[in-house]
Amino acid sequence: MGKINWVELMLEAGLWAAKFLLIIVMFIIIRSIGRRVINRMFDRAASHRKMSSGRIITLQKLVVNLFSYILIFVFAGIVFKQFGLEIGTLIAGAGVVGLAIGFGAQGLVSDVVTGFFILLEKQMEVGDYVTIGGVDGIVEEVGLRTTHIRAFDGTLSYMPNREISTIQNHSRGNMRALVDIGIAYEENIDTAVKVLQDACDRVKENNENIVEGPNVLGVHALGASDVVIRIISKTRNGEQWAVERELRQAFKEALEANNIEIPYPHQVNVDKGA
Repeated sequence: MGKINWVELMLEAGLWAAKFLLIIVMFIIIRSIGRRVINRMFDRAASHRKMSSGRIITLQKLVVNLFSYILIFVFAGIVFKQFGLEIGTLIAGAGVVGLAIGFGAQGLVSDVVTGFFILLEKQMEVGDYVTIGGVDGIVEEVGLRTTHIRAFDGTLSYMPNREISTIQNHSRGNMRALVDIGIAYEENIDTAVKVLQDACDRVKENNENIVEGPNVLGVHALGASDVVIRIISKTRNGEQWAVERELRQAFKEALEANNIEIPYPHQVNVDKGA
């Protein structure tokens, strides 16, 4: 039985460790340089304004991710080669593992194809407010594999592109602000409509986010204790909620100033004395 040459073994181990460390350092440096180059390219495109800002950010993140994926695969191949292994041989001889990789690749291809058409058709971009599969929020990233959606409560959802069947994009064109306000049955409807329309006109004068209206449509419904009057308006994208809040405040103040009752639940306490 031959003796183990520990010195030679330690030298080989140190050489392998040095090579592996060098590969990692090269990976970090090339990734950093590549990202800077990509970011500068898109910054120049943004300065020329040939595309919308959302479109530029979407494509920028996509190219950065694609560059990272390619870089990882290349350096993984280099690492395998340093250990005397070929990736193709490993996959071909893996058997069940190779079959699992094949099924995983099918899902990956589906993600990539779906993501490609989402980007090609400009179905959504970074910054858009969308609803996808019951999840609504702001698009933070559209990649070839996944789409990232940030909900208003801060939750970040990662959605595989192959699971996206319908996209409801709320950021294309003007949006509608809708407010329903109830008045008591005893009040005069024509008077209430005039008061509400005057309030609408005052809000419009001071709010540049209102594109059209607001207009009082009239009686929308007859409730259990109130007559519901509907008001609609068109606003700039993403400003509909702020306009609705401002309208509600203006309506309450206007109705109170004109002594028009806004019904609300009343509680009556009955004391049965002995």
